[in-house]
Amino acid sequence: MLKYIILIFAISNLLSQDVYGGYTLFTPGGGGSGSSATTYLKDVDNTNYNTWSHSNGPASMPYLYPGDESGFENTLLYYPCRSSNPTMESGGVGGKVIIYNWEGDELWNYQLSNNDYQHHHDIDVLPNGNILMVAWERLYSSTWQALGRTSVDNSLNQMWTTAIFEIQPNLQTGGSEVVWEWHLTDHLIQDSNSSLSNYGDISNNPQLMDVNCGSVGSNGGPGGQANGDWMHVNAIDYNEGLDQIAISARHQNEIYIIDHSTTTEEAASHAGGNSNKGGDFLYRWGNPQNYDRGNNSDEILDSQHSVNWIPVGYPGEGNLILYNNKHSSNSSAALEFVPPIDENGNYILLENEAYGPETWEWLHQGGFFSDVQSGAFRLPNGNTLITDANDAYIFEVDSNGNELWDYNYSSGNSNVMIARAQKYGYDYFDNPGGLSGDVNGDEIINVLDIILTVNIILGSADFNQMADVNGDTIVNVLDIVALVNIILGSQQN
Repeated sequence: MLKYIILIFAISNLLSQDVYGGYTLFTPGGGGSGSSATTYLKDVDNTNYNTWSHSNGPASMPYLYPGDESGFENTLLYYPCRSSNPTMESGGVGGKVIIYNWEGDELWNYQLSNNDYQHHHDIDVLPNGNILMVAWERLYSSTWQALGRTSVDNSLNQMWTTAIFEIQPNLQTGGSEVVWEWHLTDHLIQDSNSSLSNYGDISNNPQLMDVNCGSVGSNGGPGGQANGDWMHVNAIDYNEGLDQIAISARHQNEIYIIDHSTTTEEAASHAGGNSNKGGDFLYRWGNPQNYDRGNNSDEILDSQHSVNWIPVGYPGEGNLILYNNKHSSNSSAALEFVPPIDENGNYILLENEAYGPETWEWLHQGGFFSDVQSGAFRLPNGNTLITDANDAYIFEVDSNGNELWDYNYSSGNSNVMIARAQKYGYDYFDNPGGLSGDVNGDEIINVLDIILTVNIILGSADFNQMADVNGDTIVNVLDIVALVNIILGSQQN
């Protein structure tokens, strides 16, 4: 008995009370490359809680969804990955989303890779299980010229702009339905050709995208192939309370927010939805030069990824957080800012001024750098989980930027990246009929449950399913480790 008590205290000392207790989800090999991959769900001691095997390499990060019932055995994995023959090649190419069950069986898949559209990078899973997919949309020269674009920068003479599709999966039939969509082509402005209908003053229309902003594609894409990538949207996030979508565009050094409460028809217009602005930008930030309201000194973002809202109930709820890849020379940073939104839910923009905020907080900067992918997410206890994609390095920092926990996959795995990682609290995997870890059934997980688990291990108490915290059908010291993690995590909430 004494040796287990000593072990408990040793584990408690090893696990800082500042580290958020939970499982970290990630897939090495991101960026839309590779023919196979494995998704890992790891505990804070780096042991595997679950894994999923794939025959397609990842496009970005995977997501967990709790399914129709509570309990890890009902949890679903949503996995964005590379299609076999993508129609447009650039960084983060995808084309396919697969849904797996907990055991790794494929339940459903959907491909978006055809002559007109090519999924890439990110997805987001809505509360109802629907999927938001980011896609490139192909424009041939006749179309981009008709929209007022004056030139492109690739030998294909093509311009791939951005579209978003909401897909409703049917796990029973394997079918799917596109229930909502948005196209950037419906929200463009230009000041080069007065004969076109979208001609206007760019600085007076920040709700629209200047079609001549930035370059379009290159002749030096993956494998030396030409591409027509314009915006390079690399992240998408949904806010249920606002019914809005945030996206990040690497090539424009800017993030955007649009209204999801619209119908598809309204999303193609400039009216309708909760905002009555249709599918126009409700907010944008990072580089006001894009709408002629700033200069180089006003450009805050550079090649950023992973824009997302801090969830309700988390410290900083409602703020936006992201990973700024090129914060300075060979240095990245995690950034948090408060969007300038009023009590009516409208984003504040003063006449002739750029969108705020006026201030923001660099959560952690210096000592890490990735020029591709990467991410930052707020955890329930106020910590931030950061992924340095190029180095396949995941680490957790507190509100003062102190590093509390890290995991380095790249050791012994050269030339492998991790696009982004996310951490899920232990209570995300609550078992039906009880709280996993609540061994004595008092609806509280504390040291009494550890003592009872020790008794089960020693044989002085009967087996209890709630003591099998890691779900391996055996109650042993690993379950004590998991219990300690749960207790430390709950003390932080």
